[in-house]
Amino acid sequence: MFILEGIYCWWVIGYGGAKWIEGWKSFFMIDWFALDWTAEQIRLYVLIIWGFSVIWFIVGVIKPELRFNY
Repeated sequence: MFILEGIYCWWVIGYGGAKWIEGWKSFFMIDWFALDWTAEQIRLYVLIIWGFSVIWFIVGVIKPELRFNY
């Protein structure tokens, strides 16, 4: 799951995915609050979320008891 999220974030940030998502598609790819965002705002949001995900992944590797059990 982490690998798929990483590929998605990499595409949005570095390969023009934010420009493609911009507009009505952002509702489905991000959430309702991103409908009016520009491509740069989408890139910043995804970068911040990706950063927190990486930190949480590292914490889960170091302390497995903090992971969520699905």
